[in-house]
Amino acid sequence: MLIPATILTGFLGSGKTTLLKRVLTEAHGQKIAVIENEFGEENIDNDILVSDTNEQIIQMNNGCVCCSIREDLRTTLQLLAAKKRKGLLDFERVVIETTGLADPGPVAQTFFMDDEIAESFLLDSILTLVDAKHAAQQLNDRQEARRQVGFADQIFISKADLVSPAELDALQHRLKHMNPRAPQKVVHFGDVSLSEVFDLRGFNLNAKLDIDPDFLSDDDHHHHGEHCDHPSHQHDHAHDHAHHDHAHGEHCNHPSHAHDHAHGHGHHHHHDDDVKSFVFKSARQFDPAKLEDFLGAIVNIYGPKMLRYKGVLNMKGTDKKVIFQGVHQLMGSDLGPDWAPGEERVSKMVFIGIDLPKDILVQGLEQSLI
Repeated sequence: MLIPATILTGFLGSGKTTLLKRVLTEAHGQKIAVIENEFGEENIDNDILVSDTNEQIIQMNNGCVCCSIREDLRTTLQLLAAKKRKGLLDFERVVIETTGLADPGPVAQTFFMDDEIAESFLLDSILTLVDAKHAAQQLNDRQEARRQVGFADQIFISKADLVSPAELDALQHRLKHMNPRAPQKVVHFGDVSLSEVFDLRGFNLNAKLDIDPDFLSDDDHHHHGEHCDHPSHQHDHAHDHAHHDHAHGEHCNHPSHAHDHAHGHGHHHHHDDDVKSFVFKSARQFDPAKLEDFLGAIVNIYGPKMLRYKGVLNMKGTDKKVIFQGVHQLMGSDLGPDWAPGEERVSKMVFIGIDLPKDILVQGLEQSLI
């Protein structure tokens, strides 16, 4: 049985520690090992992690295990798996908390690149906590914060009660632009039920894809959203409104933007963040060899800037859906369920990354179709 692992990331002060404490102290009958990534300024309060002892792994009275990393993650995971195999430690899942400004990418990659780790652990999902009160500032100032949003399988927004409904709405739109895949949930400081934290299967290629309801729905407003920020459209708002209402209604008429149209674009509220997403769809089949060559080349060049990408593909030569996904340079694909009789066989892919060249990607994908 593989041990499921969850990566918990998020802005400083967003409530990661509160959430972890709750997960650890709740009497849920699950035994959890928490790995605290100690390369940072803040770590779990000493009442949970006795960091002044030399003992690296602490077993808590409710059966949870805590350890802080003094070496790299790989060593710690191997140590935990070995102790579990020998019956020295009993735990069912692992939560890795990264520090406030860590990039979850390399942590996620550990689970794919390392055969020994892959034999013991299964990466379940990346959860990102966003502090509503400070989000706008942090997203403006820190690329690390934007990256954390791009990586997420699930976004929890805390401290929403400290901002106005309009501010919260604008934040949710902004996060949706960066990452249309991740469901967003507004939570009271760290107060999330465990079913929303574990077994989300964000990385499970064969999992049912209903974890991505928005990504797979036809209401791709995020697709048009991105589009409508494009500088070449900003001047359209005044004289071309009818068209915009129709094509990008959801996004462009958003109340928080309405007043922009009037006083010109001196302060267009839509931040043009460097972390963006776009969706590619086609009803034509992909040529497997062409697609593999193209994606291989793209990942080679843009891998560091590609945060998460995922898709359901209509591939020549199989009646099954091909599920593919990746993190940075690591890409994997798998055969999913059969296309249902009468189901429209449409390939849908979402790419989330930093300044990705959308035109190059779209052109290459189109040339990989049959």
